[in-house]
Amino acid sequence: MRVSVLGLGYVGCVSAACLAGMGHEVIGVDVNQVKVDLVNDGKAPVVEERIGELVAEAVRTGALRATGDVREAVMNSDVSLICVGTPSEPNGSLCTTYLERVTEQIGAALAERAEGAGQGGRHTVVFRSTMLPGTCLNLLVPILEKSAGTAGVDFGVAVSPEFLREGTSVQDFFDPPKTVIGELDPASGDVVAALYDGLPGEVFRVPVPTAEAIKYADNAFHGLKIGFANELGAVCQALGVDSHQVMDVFLADRKLNISPAYLRPGFAFGGSCLPKDLRSLVHAARRADVSVPILSHVLPSNSDHLQRAVDLVERTGKRRAGLFGLSFKPGTDDLRESPLVELAERLFGKGYDLKIYDANVSLSRLLGANREYIETRLPHLAQLLANSVEEVLEHAEVCLVGTRDPDVLSALPHGEGPVIVDLIHLPDAEARRTEPGYIGLAW
Repeated sequence: MRVSVLGLGYVGCVSAACLAGMGHEVIGVDVNQVKVDLVNDGKAPVVEERIGELVAEAVRTGALRATGDVREAVMNSDVSLICVGTPSEPNGSLCTTYLERVTEQIGAALAERAEGAGQGGRHTVVFRSTMLPGTCLNLLVPILEKSAGTAGVDFGVAVSPEFLREGTSVQDFFDPPKTVIGELDPASGDVVAALYDGLPGEVFRVPVPTAEAIKYADNAFHGLKIGFANELGAVCQALGVDSHQVMDVFLADRKLNISPAYLRPGFAFGGSCLPKDLRSLVHAARRADVSVPILSHVLPSNSDHLQRAVDLVERTGKRRAGLFGLSFKPGTDDLRESPLVELAERLFGKGYDLKIYDANVSLSRLLGANREYIETRLPHLAQLLANSVEEVLEHAEVCLVGTRDPDVLSALPHGEGPVIVDLIHLPDAEARRTEPGYIGLAW
């Protein structure tokens, strides 16, 4: 495939050299003539393991060359891979200046190709630069369409985020953790899939905004992991504990710790362990004069997430509410620090006419800590509890679903009926999203 790579920084240079090494015919483009000259001399403009040999070999065989002329590159390629920088503005926002500039230049070149001056068929523009969801469809595609016709018809568009770590980027290119293709249309996705054909790892073909968001999810989580490990290490050191020994055991748990567990958006956490232990750890850190901003904000973040559910109910403008689920975990009657109890308390405190159904919770059966907790937090529970799913549905104008009880799920209406506020991502959530009256908490 004939490929133009626009931007010869780390991502662009590595992408260009590696694609050339895979057998593609690559033209690198950069506004910096020094970088262009270095590549044409067979030298890499970045310092990176293996990149020097790859560039030298690709230039020697004629698989790679560089130019400062965007038009020339686009006219002589089938795919444009955009790898320009998207740095932070002083206020933290994303700078899209370089993306917009190169997109305008590509649009002009595509218009010229459409008049017959270019070679080959439909050109595909692939954005590899990191950009926030919505940037491609709302900002960049309109720029292209001003000059080049209709995206998905006259030219292809895709987003293909990179997962390259400086220092091991060549290795990461040839052995990626995954390949993500955000496709405007299947034909655009097919081109990108063909470009990376032969690379190992799972391929995900997703909508364009999803592909844009994935890179942010990855990097936010990587930063969170590093910060978590460092904060925990500092607390362990202050308490006289070997932090590396702790983390060795922590990392050995592939069921709950290093796993998909707890990484699906849902409702707030609660129960007798997580809130209590987080509070204790943060308190111990403060007593030891150790700053732990990540750990100390986990509980406030959890509280804010719970408040989102209250806000969603308020936005409906309805006053008769139903809540399915009350215990902190399905299949138990444990109400201690249940986020659903907290949710009920907030709604009741705001004057909502509330009915609650939980098959596992009966006021007459509550004993010990459970009874004491509910009498303290929600003393009016007796008048709020319903005896059946139907009783709640008949009462409520808006229903909050916090349980996967089969009786509840089978009774939830579609279309007509109360507004459904989904706190758990219902099994049929994707189908319900198109229905009026369905609201997902974080999806």
